[in-house]
Amino acid sequence: MRNIKLFIEYDGTNYHGWQRQPGLNTIQKLIEESIQKITNEKTIITGSGRTDSGVHAMEQVANFKTSSTINTDRITKALNSVLPCDIAIIKSQQVHIDFHSQYDSLRKTYIYKILNRQSRTAINTKRVWHIPYKLDLKKMQNAAASLLGEHDFLVFSKTGSGVKTTVRSIYKASFTKKRDGTIEFCIQANGFLKGMVRLITGALVSVGKGKMTESEFAEIISSGKKHKYIKSAPAHGLYLAKVAYDS
Repeated sequence: MRNIKLFIEYDGTNYHGWQRQPGLNTIQKLIEESIQKITNEKTIITGSGRTDSGVHAMEQVANFKTSSTINTDRITKALNSVLPCDIAIIKSQQVHIDFHSQYDSLRKTYIYKILNRQSRTAINTKRVWHIPYKLDLKKMQNAAASLLGEHDFLVFSKTGSGVKTTVRSIYKASFTKKRDGTIEFCIQANGFLKGMVRLITGALVSVGKGKMTESEFAEIISSGKKHKYIKSAPAHGLYLAKVAYDS
């Protein structure tokens, strides 16, 4: 048996997230069906993590095991020939048989895109969160700085069940503004809870709107208490950007 690692890009607009679900169109389902078409083997592909319905990926990582002898370059080309145009295999490589894309990941990076201008977008309507009123980016960045380090993020999760701990370490949390009015929030951690990035982004936007102060945001992190302005940002602005492993 060989263990094949895939680097995957997808637009999540037309899918019910990554994970296979009965009767629903998901990224995992389509890739597994495509693998079966080219190898004649029914297999399960393991992703580095689940992305919700409507969430995109610049670089999702997954792996599957196969007895096929098809070389990795041909696997990439063959999968891309049968997958829909909004799912692409960027690269395939053979890895150690024990490699596990989820359990072996060390860090994940997400990017959330906000279009902060008065006029809406026609092209990227399902790829950015359009906010027509001006956000105070300096206040948002100041608030985001309090995320750095190790904290309990239960308050920023949709559910605390199914995980051993809700404590996570944040390595990066920063904003960048582009010329076209797009604001990109980049956050990197050793792992994320369900809905965590979208809830954090929604709260930081509340800071940018002036509905919450920087100190109130920091207090949420230190106290773990709910706040009325912790509201989830829309799924379509979120991108899984990078998954890092021990070389």
